[in-house]
Amino acid sequence: MPYTQGFGDARDMLLAQRAHYDVAYRDFRWPVLTHFNWALDFFDPQAQDNGTPALWVVEEDGREARLSFAEMSARSNRVANFLRAQGVARGDRVLLMLPNQVELWDLMLACMKLGAVMIPATTLLVAGDLADRLERGCVRHVVTTTRDAVKFNDLPGDYRRIAVGDYPPDGWTSLTPAYDASEQFTPAGVTLATDPLLLYFTSGTTSRPKLVLHTHQSYPVGHLATMYWIGLQPGDVHWNISSPGWAKHAWSCFFAPWNAGATIFIYNFSRFDARAALETAARCEVTTLCAPPTVWRMMIQEDLTRHAVKFRELIGAGEPLNPEVIDQVKRAWNITIRDGYGQTETCCQIGNSPGQTVKAGAMGRPMPGYRVVLLDPDGAEADEGEVALVLSPRPTGLMQGYEDDSEKTAYAMRDGYYHTGDVAMRDDRGYFTYVGRADDVFKASDYRISPFELESELIKHPAVAEAGVVPSPDPLRLAVPKAFITLRSGFQADDKLALDILRFCRDHLAPYKRIRRIEFCDLPKTISGKIRRVELRRTEEGRSLEARREMEFWDVDFADLK
Repeated sequence: MPYTQGFGDARDMLLAQRAHYDVAYRDFRWPVLTHFNWALDFFDPQAQDNGTPALWVVEEDGREARLSFAEMSARSNRVANFLRAQGVARGDRVLLMLPNQVELWDLMLACMKLGAVMIPATTLLVAGDLADRLERGCVRHVVTTTRDAVKFNDLPGDYRRIAVGDYPPDGWTSLTPAYDASEQFTPAGVTLATDPLLLYFTSGTTSRPKLVLHTHQSYPVGHLATMYWIGLQPGDVHWNISSPGWAKHAWSCFFAPWNAGATIFIYNFSRFDARAALETAARCEVTTLCAPPTVWRMMIQEDLTRHAVKFRELIGAGEPLNPEVIDQVKRAWNITIRDGYGQTETCCQIGNSPGQTVKAGAMGRPMPGYRVVLLDPDGAEADEGEVALVLSPRPTGLMQGYEDDSEKTAYAMRDGYYHTGDVAMRDDRGYFTYVGRADDVFKASDYRISPFELESELIKHPAVAEAGVVPSPDPLRLAVPKAFITLRSGFQADDKLALDILRFCRDHLAPYKRIRRIEFCDLPKTISGKIRRVELRRTEEGRSLEARREMEFWDVDFADLK
């Protein structure tokens, strides 16, 4: 079909130009699609008689499941037929709350084929979170494990319940019979490229989760840019360390690798162990690895040179990666971890693509298909300001909008731009460097302070595992930088360590940027693991300056720092 051919041509162009950024950025055009169902129109044709592994799941105890593209196509057809018999119809909202198990991929493909709208949910959600999703998401069907089904016991609603696993509770239908259904699937009508596909609840670093609506075009097609950023090729074994329920899982555990014809690799663990993870990656010959900063920080505690890994591409995602981590990995493996930037609302907008010079600390340059600018407070384009996407033409990899919130959508899309709410700087070569969320950047003594910059320096100290920097009220300067710090194991929080960290800051930061106060604590985080600086700011804004908290230390407390 012509629309399928347009998608294939765009994909093949990016694969061919994976190491030639200038050509890819200049010549790439998003395919113009009217009818498009990625699972039916791209995945199934690619899967026909294709014995290449599509999904490879390795468990901590050594058990494995490896399924080909052809097998995944047939399995998802069976599941689609089963779901249809259970009443799942085009446009129905289906909440999927499963860990990384094969059935999740079966269900995602099946829902796409049916035209249902998926609401991915992490298994970490509690009753209040689920009630919000059921109500605001207008959920008609819930699919979860027999273990997690209990979370829905006291959650009323007119939704069908399907359980994955043995012995489903009363009121739940088992998914197991799905695999006895016919593997011949006939779609009920055509899918418009603009039909809704995914509804994401954001992780809510500053407010309650927003509902981000993506279409059959915006995520499947938009993630061609993500495929390009990662540098995926047919035949790759790609491991993205991410939990289901978050947008990054769909980015790199679904669309980007399968767009490239790569194998999705999963290693399930109860608690992350860097040595076991690297041994598994070496044994299974993983070629591309994408991991969040927290995982990379744990990785570098291991002797990386001991592991005969086959990595070609290494990616950091979720939050900007600190330069110290990148340097250590580069010294061990001679591979540079490449950062990128995107949001739940988008696919990868900015990134360091393969074969290009990586500027230390920068998140890269705009991906093919995106025109990215920075806007100053007056809305004029500048070299530092809010990251914004030009909407003429509108990039394919952008959400349709915020569900049932036309005002919030209009505000985000105002004046011909999509406003990300993130602040960055751009140099004369076109490289963007992340500064922080617009709400996180603050002034101290009339200087603009980037929390991320200060946090990047702090974690270079051997005792610091993670840090969150916010403004702390000060009668003279109005505000000073304060760091909330989580320590690495083996270090004791006391005044001696506080003095050592404050000295470290004095040696490595300009006077106006210096951390003036620190507090040792467990950092508040979103369910997806991002630091909730907004919560730290509230803690400081409402405090009294008359007394220190138990694990809080100020530079003025130490004679050596006066």
